[in-house]
Amino acid sequence: QVQLVESGGGSVQAGGSLRLSCAPSGRAVSGLDMGWFRRARGTERDRVASITWSDITYYADSVKGRFTISRDNARKSVFLQMNSLKPEDTGVYYCGAKIASNEFDTWGQGTQVTVFS
Repeated sequence: QVQLVESGGGSVQAGGSLRLSCAPSGRAVSGLDMGWFRRARGTERDRVASITWSDITYYADSVKGRFTISRDNARKSVFLQMNSLKPEDTGVYYCGAKIASNEFDTWGQGTQVTVFS
């Protein structure tokens, strides 16, 4: 069973940057649709950014121009570069992948991102 291993969360002052990483265990990221989702306190888990197997990207309106999702096939990882962070970006970030279906069906353990003003 594929597991997604995340890293890179933390606490940062507003305006700062963080980079999240996600690596599937036992397989490459090439050929996979993958994404980053955020769960803020009291809300649903919402898609922040995603990248298809053909490298088509999606960004939520709230992060456009500030976040960048990318794939590194050689390092078998997907990254989320987060710049100009705002307090409202605070939440638990989950890496997701479409492994066995056309839906995001495999999830990482989540990594906390806290942005303080």
